[in-house]
Formats: sequence, C-alpha cells, structure tokens
Amino acid sequence: NSRRMSTPQRGIECVEPGTVVRFSRTVSESDIYLFAGITGDHSPNHMDEEYMKRTRYGRRIAHGALLVGFMSTASSKIAERIPFPVVSYGYDRIRFVRPVFPGDTITVEYRVVERDVERNRCRSEITVTNQSGEVVAAAVHILQFVP
Repeated sequence: NSRRMSTPQRGIECVEPGTVVRFSRTVSESDIYLFAGITGDHSPNHMDEEYMKRTRYGRRIAHGALLVGFMSTASSKIAERIPFPVVSYGYDRIRFVRPVFPGDTITVEYRVVERDVERNRCRSEITVTNQSGEVVAAAVHILQFVP
C-alpha cells in the first residue's frame, strides 16, 4: 500500500482566511491621462485643473475606477499564489472615501476574510490608504475558483 500525499482538488483549499497582500504605487499624472485615454473618461474632475480649483478639492483627482484597477492588481497577487485558475466574480460595496490626487502614494491592502467551499469562492476586504494613512477607498471582492 503506497501512500500518496494529499493535494487540494480545488483551488479554494490553497487560500487561507487571514491571507494579506499589499500593493503600493504613486499615482502619477501619466496614470490619470492614460486611464482617461483608455476609458474615454475625460471628466474635468480628472483633466481640468482650473475647473477643479473652484471645487472643495482644489485640484484634479484620480478616477475612482483607476483605484479599482489597483484593487485588481492586489487580487492578482493573491491569484499568483494559487496553482488553479481563478477569476474575479465582482466587487461589492465599493466606496471612494477621500480624493486621490496626482502624486499621492496609495497602498492597497487585500485581506481574505472568508472561504465559501460550496460555491468555490472566497471573499476579501480591500482597503486603500494614502501616504498619510487615511482610507481613500474600500471594497469587498469575490474571487471565483474555476473548476
């Protein structure tokens, strides 16, 4: 009788609740202009400094969807650790709490909080902070393991 080592049959066994990844980046002028070009979102909130001087923000702000893209980068860092295919099942409760300005350095913290073995997916909480430690965005992400 030979013994075989037990290997996970589904990817979800590879991710433990409490697993955390972090991703940091300084949001540049180029990030904002390139994102506007790719998405077609040329709102004056992101593109017109003089317009934004007349608002409570006082200057241009980064796209919220750009921050979601950075959240996706963090989820990809989790996926790199998993030897099974995974896809994003979606984001829930996305909030943009504070503005992100060109030159701000943001840190995305992606924390796995729950495994749903029946549905073969896990739920993670995402918090994005700026260089002052202030929360600028938050969301819940669902990662689906593909059989």
